[in-house]
Amino acid sequence: MLAGTTSNPRIYMDANATTPLLPEVVEAMRPYWMQHFGNASSIHLDGQQARTALDHARQTLAEFFNCHDAEVVFNSGGTEGDNTALFGLLHPGDHLITTSIEHSAILQSATRLAQFGVQTTFVAPQPSGLIDPVDILRAVRPETRLISVMLANNETGVLQPVEQIGKIAADTGIFFHIDAVQGAGKVKFDVRRFGCHLLSISAHKMHGPKGVGAMFVRRGTPLESMLVGGSHERRRRAGTENIAGIVGLAKAAELAMHSLEDGVLIRLAALRDQMEKDLLRLHGTGLNGALPDGRPAPRVANTTNIWFDDLDGEALVIALDLKGIAVSGGSACHSGATEPSHVLMAMGLDKARARASLRFSLLKTVSRAEIDRVLEVVPAAVQQLRTLSPVAAGTLG
Repeated sequence: MLAGTTSNPRIYMDANATTPLLPEVVEAMRPYWMQHFGNASSIHLDGQQARTALDHARQTLAEFFNCHDAEVVFNSGGTEGDNTALFGLLHPGDHLITTSIEHSAILQSATRLAQFGVQTTFVAPQPSGLIDPVDILRAVRPETRLISVMLANNETGVLQPVEQIGKIAADTGIFFHIDAVQGAGKVKFDVRRFGCHLLSISAHKMHGPKGVGAMFVRRGTPLESMLVGGSHERRRRAGTENIAGIVGLAKAAELAMHSLEDGVLIRLAALRDQMEKDLLRLHGTGLNGALPDGRPAPRVANTTNIWFDDLDGEALVIALDLKGIAVSGGSACHSGATEPSHVLMAMGLDKARARASLRFSLLKTVSRAEIDRVLEVVPAAVQQLRTLSPVAAGTLG
């Protein structure tokens, strides 16, 4: 719950865009802003205190990924991790397989790489939002060097079959990268089970600070560094390490590992499901990310994406914001875009329905009272906007 009026404090349901720092994360970071501010490359005491914190953080992330300490590379976040995976592995003449529902950090990288002679196959999802591994296999060519598929979609929350895709990569001798930014802290990580060579996460999606992230880079993966200079991160990412941010990321990862075991996500999914069930009782609504039998596709615990026919999603976002509820029409990276969601369009929605879709992504700290407030405000806002909508008027007339 965020600050607001006493009677109606603001309710934040845009966790897939970013999350607030947890108090424990702030306290872990605090000493490294002013007290232990040394450069981890310095050999004096101040530098070695920073180096110790860096080493401990790397051990925590290795536990989080289930990998060796030496396979953890700290960076500035998910976009850098995604860019590094593609630009660091692909060369002119290579072929990339990815999907049409990836984050723009992957899609824009593929577009840039085309200028350098790298061809890309964009595999389309099923209407449920799931990628069929068979379609990945069909796209393989002799020159295919990398497969890049997200773990959880940022707009629908749908979880992709990365283990099956990882097996395809292993069987065909192709490198495999997972954009796991939206899965971090929501599903148990095991890079060995996933079968990936590379994996990217970002701290601010899991109650850590903005501007810091990490990659898993499997030993022996010939990944070229995008940043050159010093010998930081075993020469895989030059630049003085952001110790305070890295400590915050490690603390967030530690807390996330605990939440995977203590029932927090089960509670979160139950609240999400109740909210979703009640919203879908409204006329002219539906779930984005449903299987052919109507059940939701496998997804992370905090996300639902619902279409509301006969209204404009952006207008509903604004109306809810004025009532103190923050939701999203899609990816925060495309805020203000006039085009509908590329993810929903790839799933087969028409432009009108894609524009009429809203993403509700809940914080782990969400309360039952907040869910009740949303279920009070959203139906009223939908009814009001439909009354004012020319589309609705034409439908009713």
